[in-house]
Amino acid sequence: MSRRPTLQGLLLKTPLVLAAALLLSLGAQAQEKVRFQTDWVASGEHAAYYGAWSKGIWAQEGLDITITRGYGSGDTAAKVGAGAADFGVSDMGAVLTGRARANLPVKTIATVYTYSPHSLFVLKSSGITSFKGLEGKKIGITPGNSHKLYFPKVAARSGTDASKIVWVNMDGGAMGTQLFTKNIDAAPFYSIHHYYQNKAAQKAGQEIVVLPFVKTGFAIYTASLIASDKMLQERPETVKKFLRGARRSFEWARDNQVEACKMHVQRIPEVDLDDCLNSLKATLEFVFNDYQQKNGFGAVTTERLAETWKVVADAQELDPKWNPAQAIDTRFLPVK
Repeated sequence: MSRRPTLQGLLLKTPLVLAAALLLSLGAQAQEKVRFQTDWVASGEHAAYYGAWSKGIWAQEGLDITITRGYGSGDTAAKVGAGAADFGVSDMGAVLTGRARANLPVKTIATVYTYSPHSLFVLKSSGITSFKGLEGKKIGITPGNSHKLYFPKVAARSGTDASKIVWVNMDGGAMGTQLFTKNIDAAPFYSIHHYYQNKAAQKAGQEIVVLPFVKTGFAIYTASLIASDKMLQERPETVKKFLRGARRSFEWARDNQVEACKMHVQRIPEVDLDDCLNSLKATLEFVFNDYQQKNGFGAVTTERLAETWKVVADAQELDPKWNPAQAIDTRFLPVK
């Protein structure tokens, strides 16, 4: 026989119900809203970030994160500096240049890629096989794109006059199509994007050849996580949460690549699963390697920072004696 709850029983249970509701409310309030802008179109390169968003890794660190695509490193750095985004992904070269040239109030808080995946994509049918002889050629570019920062150095090492390159401004999403249709002669991409871009090229009856910058001796930092001076000064605990979430996101994606890509594709359905998997696999080689094992996730060493600044300063005609450490703050990296 069922028993009806008594008034006394309900009163006894009510405080427990209220307490539970209060705890849930406090938990929701504890989630800090943060805006995170990447550096480019959301390909498999960014699966660790987007996949971890769906997995709940950022939320476990107390962050109610919103991730948006970027339009080049320079654009992301400018938006973080202006407060339009709280955190971002930006090439360290763009951060150093912005800080040295205009005192942009942004700093690298962790490295992501420990060496350079910068490259030019060209069509095999173009006959271009190296950086030599590119004078008069049209290369697509987005505002603040770090490829343009470094290209003068690459050109000089290859015997090409960089002043005679024709740079064509365009949206990053149109870059591949403009290359396939031969409206431009070359497009700047990270080498990790070759798989899905070449797949699209093949549908257009073309094939992509990759010209990596690293072949001219580029052993420098590239993609990095960034925050504004204001964020670092006023919300250091938030920075710590973000960096813990970033490291956990990459470690989870490394160990669960299929799951990471499936979750990435759920959020970015225009990305095919095989494209994501191939891009993510290539990306992880720049994140987890001998250098990272020796120095730790996100670490910046004096030697490689000096080499990075040497390349950036030379390419951008900046003062080589300027101290690049002014644009770096890795105090909040998690200690494992």
